[in-house]
Amino acid sequence: MPDHAFFGVIPYLPSPTDAAGEIDVAALTRLTHRLIEQGVHGLAPLGSTGEFAYLDFRRKAQVVETVVAAAAGRVPVIAGVAATTTADAVAQARAWHKLGADGILAVLEAYFPVSDDGVAGYFTAIADATDLPVTLYTNPNFQRSDLSLPVIERLSHHPRIRYLKDASTNTGRLLSIMNRTEGRIGIFAASAHITAAVMLIGGLGWMAGPSCIAPAESVRLYELCRDGQWDEAMTLQRRLWALNEAFARFNLAAAIKAGLRLQGLDCGDPLPPQRALTEAELAELGKAMGRLGLL
Repeated sequence: MPDHAFFGVIPYLPSPTDAAGEIDVAALTRLTHRLIEQGVHGLAPLGSTGEFAYLDFRRKAQVVETVVAAAAGRVPVIAGVAATTTADAVAQARAWHKLGADGILAVLEAYFPVSDDGVAGYFTAIADATDLPVTLYTNPNFQRSDLSLPVIERLSHHPRIRYLKDASTNTGRLLSIMNRTEGRIGIFAASAHITAAVMLIGGLGWMAGPSCIAPAESVRLYELCRDGQWDEAMTLQRRLWALNEAFARFNLAAAIKAGLRLQGLDCGDPLPPQRALTEAELAELGKAMGRLGLL
């Protein structure tokens, strides 16, 4: 058993909605049960796949409450906190703590550029707000102000900042982070990384939306990597990478919801101003999933 409380395959959950944009509690509950039954090691509501940028506080709280209730302690729930203001981020962290989340996934939304001191202060305030372990989330493709290596090293000394999920696509950066933080922070890959490679250099697993579509296969890949069966792991990784390539061509939240609909679980359309996949795009995604035996 790993030393860390969080490890393995932790899917970023979509936020199922109905035609009015309200959270579809029944669909989110079914998805939570399905993923746990397939062996995932945790759940991350309100990540990028969860459309946190398009949900108000009430709907975010309903997502966290629903996942916590459905998980019922079987796996940890790491709930996303994202805001442009530190006060709002702190309020979210405290609210998710009260709702029963087991950890916080911390994201910085920024309109204006933020200095390194400002970035460090934002994440420190979140970590100080509760006694929950915090996972830093860095994604330079979407964030106006990203976490630099010096800031990550600085934050790694906080007793509750325990993990980092990196979506940079730069595996060398992950190794630099590991070297700089000297084991104080556990590293999770995103779907943008070759996950077997991240596991090889010491990663704990991955947090990624596509694992919602292929949970059992993702768990098997983790187990092969964990056990050092690298030849078998890479055979499976090569197959699963086709799913990553397919998803990379679409809006991720829209693609996850479309993929789940193809598998019989309707999670609604992505929230405006995003768009759903076209019929041609849906057919392309369906072919990719079919070739992998996911339909």
